[in-house]
Amino acid sequence: MANALKKTVTEMPAQLWRSLTWDRGKELSDHARFTVDSGVKVFFADPHSPWQRGTNENTNGLLRQYFPKGTDLSRWSAREIQAVANALNSRPRKTLGWKTPAETLDEYLRTIQ
Repeated sequence: MANALKKTVTEMPAQLWRSLTWDRGKELSDHARFTVDSGVKVFFADPHSPWQRGTNENTNGLLRQYFPKGTDLSRWSAREIQAVANALNSRPRKTLGWKTPAETLDEYLRTIQ
């Protein structure tokens, strides 16, 4: 997981990968190496405190529409997973004033240039 995260964050603009908030799952047990290798600080939510990761919890709910809980993602191709990501990033969100995540990210990136 740490290797996949490092690859992902280093493909994004540096302003977007200053920190990462994770739950207490074993997926990021190698967080210290990830931080050293990538420079991204990792924070952990308190146990049983999903409100500390509200956007993540909402996104998990949206992902369940495509991948039911317990789905083995290895059976899906990178292209299929990217298609789901594109669909979610093109879906307007109330919390963003009915803009899409893609629109909001584009606006942010324009303001920091």
